[in-house]
Amino acid sequence: MGSEGERGPAAGPGPGQGDPRALRRDCQHRIFVNRSLALEKIKCFGFDMDYTLAMYKSPDYEELAFALLLEHLVSIGYPHEILAYKYDPTFPTRGLVFDALYGNLLKVDSHGNLLVCAHGFRFLKGAEILHYYPNKFIQRDDMKRFHILNTLFNLTEAHLYACLVDFFTNCSRYVNCDTGYKHGNLFMSFRSMFQDVREAMDHVHLSGCLKEKTLENLEKYVVKDPRVPLLLSRMKEVGKVFLATNSDYNYTDAIMSYLFDFSDEDKAETPLRPWRSYFDLIVVDTRKPLFFAEGTVLRQVNTDTGKLRIGTYTGPLQHCAVYSGGSSDVVCDLLGVKGKDILYMGDHIFGDILKSKKRQGWRTFLVVPELARELQVWTEKSELFEELRSLDLFLAELYQHLDSGSSERPDISSIKRRIQKVTHEMDMCYGKMGSLFRCGSRQTLFANQLMRYADLYAASFINFLYYPFSYLFRAPPVLMAHESTVEHGRLDVGEAGTLAPWLAQHSHPGQQVAGVPQDSSGEEEDDGEA
Repeated sequence: MGSEGERGPAAGPGPGQGDPRALRRDCQHRIFVNRSLALEKIKCFGFDMDYTLAMYKSPDYEELAFALLLEHLVSIGYPHEILAYKYDPTFPTRGLVFDALYGNLLKVDSHGNLLVCAHGFRFLKGAEILHYYPNKFIQRDDMKRFHILNTLFNLTEAHLYACLVDFFTNCSRYVNCDTGYKHGNLFMSFRSMFQDVREAMDHVHLSGCLKEKTLENLEKYVVKDPRVPLLLSRMKEVGKVFLATNSDYNYTDAIMSYLFDFSDEDKAETPLRPWRSYFDLIVVDTRKPLFFAEGTVLRQVNTDTGKLRIGTYTGPLQHCAVYSGGSSDVVCDLLGVKGKDILYMGDHIFGDILKSKKRQGWRTFLVVPELARELQVWTEKSELFEELRSLDLFLAELYQHLDSGSSERPDISSIKRRIQKVTHEMDMCYGKMGSLFRCGSRQTLFANQLMRYADLYAASFINFLYYPFSYLFRAPPVLMAHESTVEHGRLDVGEAGTLAPWLAQHSHPGQQVAGVPQDSSGEEEDDGEA
């Protein structure tokens, strides 16, 4: 066997020694990993429908929903002037929190610290924020006051709160108060406004008016992708596939028939066949997140009439049959799988991802359509991220040679102002509320929930087309602060100060304190969980 020099330049690097960036798929095709997952161990692929299998065209779909919400509010007594407002896709983002006491839209981190605060379309700063939140902090577990707007359906709701606050704040007929508005002997609190908007949301979605308008013009509102039948066909070859949606059967049938009908087009990559044949199990009216707990009665749907058959269904799984209600336990029983055998894909971080993960142990894939824009800014505005990093290094240099005995206080005011300016410039690249995932170098509540509960995530589930079903999704190592800022190498115990007695007591022969881990015969679990 020759030496490395004898191989010549054509030999290239050995296994695992190449540039990892050269091995990555195109950015728009990638699936990102929070917890490792062996795809070949997945026996069942589950899907939500709305905003997952069926992607709605933005901003057309949101504009439609927003107009219907305004019409309903006017019908229950709100001023006709609010009909002048139009949906602005650059304003809202997912993960905002509505404060029903003061009427503010908040962007917070995972601990409840405020990142952004807006009253209507006016962004509050400094003393204004302290007036409402003296500690610049909220108690997120106060669910009666703080309401998290996490879903893509919530985008129109968030924008509507801003519009209503903007209107009443600037309307001369109303007197502004901290917790609402006065008009003669009437007082409208932000809490009652919240309740009215929530009731309007329920009306638009449950009465069927949004669905009716959508079905009247499917080409305008629903994305049709010929790759969807192809991917589901391939998934069905290696495992089972099921659909679990909160939508009723008639709407589901209309949407899915449209998605899988390419009879008039040349783009179809699979033979035309009924959409139900792509699934081993179809469940509508699931009422998630209740579906992941006790669930509801499982009933069979008459696919000719769309009506439910009376009684609880107790029989075996039937080919191309459609069921209503049920629970995640029923799904596992009908398909003959356990929780860890299922990879479930959805867009709702609470209804689809958090509950399926915490209550059932399902593996989870979160659809994040905003990721395409986030990655575009991340790559095109890299100089802003680098400047933030440089400013952090500059701060570290100013304090490097100071200790508890130093009386010197470096002037960092100009650096702090520059950090604020760069952070604001970064945020504006994403939209008026900034990035879905961060505010400068601080991560949002949404980002934290995504990292905590979604094993995998991508802009679309269609990205599975670009991976083999034997693929091992490996999560990158998550370093703690002491690991990411301390170089590898053997720690000099003699210079460890007060650590020396502890190190002497807890170290064993052949074990390094830092650097290469001690020998272990244990292997890491492929799913990264205990």
